[in-house]
Amino acid sequence: MDKLLIEGGIPLEGSVRISGAKNAALPAMAAALLTSDRVELTNVPHVRDIITMGKLLAHMGAIVETPELPPTSMTIQAEQVNGAEAPYELVRTMRASILTLGPLVARTGSARVSLPGGCAIGARPVDLHLKALEQMGAEIGTSHGYVEARVPGGGRLRGGNVFFDKITVTGTENVLMAAALAEGETTIGNAAQEPEITDLADLLIKMGADIEGAGTSTIRVSGKEQLYGATHRVIPDRIEAGTFLVAGAITNGSLELTYCEPEHLRSIIAKLRDTGVEIRETAPGTLSVRGARKLIAADVRTEEYPGFATDMQAQFMALATQAKGTSVITETIFENRFLHASEMIRMGANISIEGRRAVVHGPTELSGTGVIASDLRASASLVLAGLVAKGETLIDRVYHIDRGYERIEEKLSSVGARIRRVQ
Repeated sequence: MDKLLIEGGIPLEGSVRISGAKNAALPAMAAALLTSDRVELTNVPHVRDIITMGKLLAHMGAIVETPELPPTSMTIQAEQVNGAEAPYELVRTMRASILTLGPLVARTGSARVSLPGGCAIGARPVDLHLKALEQMGAEIGTSHGYVEARVPGGGRLRGGNVFFDKITVTGTENVLMAAALAEGETTIGNAAQEPEITDLADLLIKMGADIEGAGTSTIRVSGKEQLYGATHRVIPDRIEAGTFLVAGAITNGSLELTYCEPEHLRSIIAKLRDTGVEIRETAPGTLSVRGARKLIAADVRTEEYPGFATDMQAQFMALATQAKGTSVITETIFENRFLHASEMIRMGANISIEGRRAVVHGPTELSGTGVIASDLRASASLVLAGLVAKGETLIDRVYHIDRGYERIEEKLSSVGARIRRVQ
């Protein structure tokens, strides 16, 4: 099993190109199931979740082509959808597999999708997806770890008023795709407003869908009988960009981020500036970050977009360990998302957990040691901590970070980090 070995204490300097957004590419790939025509995606990141989704679509009968290695473009043609099933063996490491449910039942009238690994109905928002599809006329059942959905009589889903009790990004994406082929008009209330939602809507519109309001809390979709092929460039990854902004700041370095989208990073940039970090937009799609000699503590509260992203909470905690004062980090989106804190404490951080709040006292000198990554963003936070820790940090279970960061050790090495992958 691969590990990352990091020798800390090196200020990062240079330029980093930001990859395409995993969380935008995955629903775009699922959207290719809505048509028998070719859908070409560019700026696709080469990460494990993308590879898994490609295997899943191929299992369903789609032809998935990546003409270059490492692939940055992908062509998907689902001329025939065989079986309409997403088996557990393929999706157990990736929650985004649930995104195939809406497109499958909308196009074929039935779908059988394994519940993603560790996902329990009621504890995670998958139940919101199912309730919404039921409102559109689907019959839903769950058995043996699978969700089974079908449209009675083999007809089409029908439009309706879908209101989410809780904001859900993947739920909004699932209903948005299903509504594109549904009969009549669908209104999605309390919709997620993330840039990834707008990006998916842009692709669907290119495919012939009629969508208004993407990026707001109310989305209206007039269903079409058929959608067509399209070519679409995936937006930049705002979480990868935010992670590298923290990397420049925490090492007191000077980094330039290219091919990013500053507009998607406003809340992250604002909070980093609160800690004393200097961030400037030097050209369209380019940000520069310069670390502060003395970082200042700041409180952060995760919220749905356009608030501070929960996917940046762990990275900010790493930064807070180096800031003077007390930072209070409140996690409102997910429960039990402070698993990285115990690993940082082993490195010398002064962190206490109080329910959904983490209180970080800094600055503290971190020291390298062996740590274990518990999830994707926790992995990134431990890499950041390792970059400033004294001595060597060995991070285990880095397959988590491979799910969402493209060649992170190569990108960090290119700007001066002493990091390498070891067995």
